[in-house]
Amino acid sequence: MADDQPPVPRSDNPPSRKALPPFEALRAFDAVARLGGVRRAAQWLDRDHAVISRHLRAIESWAGVQLVERTPYGIALTERGRDYHGRVSSAMDMLAHATLDLMSEGHHRRLHIWSTSGFALHWLSSRLEQFERRNNDADIVLRPTDQSPDFAAHEADVDVRFHATYEAEPELLPQLRRQILVEAPIIAVASPSYLSSTRTPTTPADLLQHRLLHEDSFQTWAKWLASYGVEDSSGLTGARLWEGHLTLDAARHGRGIALANPVTAGADLQSGALIDIGKDNPHFAPRLGRYTLYARRDRWNDPLLRRFRQWVTSALTADYPALKSAA
Repeated sequence: MADDQPPVPRSDNPPSRKALPPFEALRAFDAVARLGGVRRAAQWLDRDHAVISRHLRAIESWAGVQLVERTPYGIALTERGRDYHGRVSSAMDMLAHATLDLMSEGHHRRLHIWSTSGFALHWLSSRLEQFERRNNDADIVLRPTDQSPDFAAHEADVDVRFHATYEAEPELLPQLRRQILVEAPIIAVASPSYLSSTRTPTTPADLLQHRLLHEDSFQTWAKWLASYGVEDSSGLTGARLWEGHLTLDAARHGRGIALANPVTAGADLQSGALIDIGKDNPHFAPRLGRYTLYARRDRWNDPLLRRFRQWVTSALTADYPALKSAA
């Protein structure tokens, strides 16, 4: 709803038939307004673009007001069209979310888990079978992604993210709850072959002279270094590989130094494929990150979700007892 619009009063009586446009026409208008064009809306709604155009004409005829106009660059909303859509779009979202809430009541045996890619690849995917054996009638879906889900649209039931404690804690939306699963040190790792070819860093500042492996930007390394007082990191360079599991793979192959934690790099640290550069070095005092589980507040204590929360916490602390006290 537009900020300058007062709330619409609710009546116990059904709305007048004259106050409600044809729903298909309203849906087409909403899609055109959101997506910025008739053809995009037609593709989204799986309709012919001529059908969408007819719906636009129908809603304008019904309202007696021009809502869209054709320009050399495509279709655009008129001023009245923008005002109307600002109010209609909120109602359409409310209708969609209410329907999804209703539909989800029948799917409480399904658990759709989103997670950071490294956590999914290096830990969760290989252990989910334990949880599935204990809940053999559950339908488990795991999606590795660097994006957080839209919980209101039921894109996921659970989301697991990793956040450094030296950064601002992400805002918790009112409709969500969160639980810290485990705290883990964020460490610089490299392969023995890389370290044998160069001088081993003895302070965080020394890392500026090395090949650093980055995710989607240089910010992860810059903030980690800044937590040690190394502020002059504006000249950072190196490969950008988008996600942490790719930087780990590059580090295994001797391409440079990556940031990781014992949950994602545990097997490599144990086998010796990767080395914690700052281990037992007081200049590399631990900088912590947290694996945090998010879920909808109204689903928090659903039996399947509750059992997953309990299982993932106990499984993590069993695998990494040194991190148990921080869980």
